[in-house]
Amino acid sequence: MLDFMTVSLADILDIVMVALLIFFAFKWMRGSSAINVLIVVISFYVLRVLASSLGMKMMTTLMDMVLNLGLLALVVIFQPEVRRFLINFGKRYRHLRGGGFFGLFKPSVPSLNAEVVTEVCEACRVMSIERVGALIVITHKELLQDIVENGDIIDAKVNRRLIRNIFFKNSPMHDGAVILTDNRIVAARCTLPNTQREDIPPQYGMRHKAAIGLSEQSDASVVVVSEETGAISFVSDGRLTEVASINQLRLMLEKAYYGED
Repeated sequence: MLDFMTVSLADILDIVMVALLIFFAFKWMRGSSAINVLIVVISFYVLRVLASSLGMKMMTTLMDMVLNLGLLALVVIFQPEVRRFLINFGKRYRHLRGGGFFGLFKPSVPSLNAEVVTEVCEACRVMSIERVGALIVITHKELLQDIVENGDIIDAKVNRRLIRNIFFKNSPMHDGAVILTDNRIVAARCTLPNTQREDIPPQYGMRHKAAIGLSEQSDASVVVVSEETGAISFVSDGRLTEVASINQLRLMLEKAYYGED
């Protein structure tokens, strides 16, 4: 009955690998509602292992049924978290460089010139003073075609006055995000996916949550202007940073766009 106390090298490797999987699962789910469910699943699994080791056949069978059905239900219930995990996993390995097989999957990089950065920064500066809310998405390698298609196609040159007119409170397109790709405004009034994290400070509204949500699921950079305070925020890779000045915003945009290569 105590054979399970015998530990081999394979057992140690197995324990280490499982511990690493649990660590990364906690890391990726931290701040979301899924973390509580993960703790319950791990607890059930530990109980199942103990029951099996002690020869408790009925308890082992019951735990097997709970885990098998429960994991399937979790995939359905926490589909956004699973999708975010797979996207983030893919983001880690899409930057493979070089020729050969991996070179076939190397995406083309749209351009972002200094004039566009200036126009975006100046538009944000004025909107910040006037307390006009704004949500500006600047794509990198992922073109976000599904996000573009849920808005209004524009395909116009990036211009500070055009950006301000789009986000003007009485404009029919002010509610939503503007998408910038390859030095062009490609769409406006686009709906972004909200983050599922629960650790977002209460002073951040729906625009900030949408910006964080999109940056968690893509490589885009997002600039947010708060309608309530006029504060400007820069969001990338799920992290939100409040911008102290327009010069800082310019540097953050340039670093996020060109610092990745």
